[in-house]
Amino acid sequence: MNAHEIDYKIFGEEMQYVEIELDPNEGVVAEAGSFMMMDQGIKMETIFGDGSSKNNGFFGKILGAGKRLLTGESLFMTVFYNTIPGKKRVSFASPYPGKIIPIDLSEFNGKFICQKDAFLCAAKGVSVGVEFSKRLGRGFFGGEGFIMQKLEGDGMAFVHAGGTTAVKELAPGEQLRVDTGCIIGFDSTIDYNINFVGGIKNTLFGGEGMFFATLTGPGTVFIQSLPFSRLASRVFAAAPQGGGKDKGEGSILGSLGNLLDGDNRF
Repeated sequence: MNAHEIDYKIFGEEMQYVEIELDPNEGVVAEAGSFMMMDQGIKMETIFGDGSSKNNGFFGKILGAGKRLLTGESLFMTVFYNTIPGKKRVSFASPYPGKIIPIDLSEFNGKFICQKDAFLCAAKGVSVGVEFSKRLGRGFFGGEGFIMQKLEGDGMAFVHAGGTTAVKELAPGEQLRVDTGCIIGFDSTIDYNINFVGGIKNTLFGGEGMFFATLTGPGTVFIQSLPFSRLASRVFAAAPQGGGKDKGEGSILGSLGNLLDGDNRF
């Protein structure tokens, strides 16, 4: 095993967190901002890149950190080590309602491709890199663009998904069409492409966007029912504009209620 062999337990339903149990000298690497709590004896260290053996050396670390900039992440990651005898625990929390999915990379031929915001944490030694698309259509219209995250190694990794999670096992040649934002990740045997919805009415009035992802087996695909981008757009659309008071969605008074409350200025 190149990656540290860690134990874990996931707690909660809608807002989950994962508790990682570390033996002496074991470590876990995590995205900045995902830390929740840790036992005494856990040492926290900020590093360039992911700290995996794949990125050893000065130039390897610079390259690994630089790739993270392409995915919109920080140059740095945080590693948590157990520095004293006995088992110690450190926990990481979901950023928004959904599920934490454990991914055993040894069951995915050592490689798992995921949306760039999906990664939460992983055993020390797992490489967190960048997956580039070689297809022009996927690059321009793939929602997450031609850059996705690539998790490599033989240890445990944890990704986060919004809403409810569906897992689909595709047979060789079997296809699944998915909204581009609803993809959590898939293994390296899946062929991923972007297709035009087609039809003037579908394109102009369908309300589902102009493109969808086509995933072709064999392999495993993880789907989320509530992408963060969709959640954020709904919250933004429902928020009162201009700092005014909101009478509530569906109010029969509507704008008239705003006039009657006396806060509007003419």
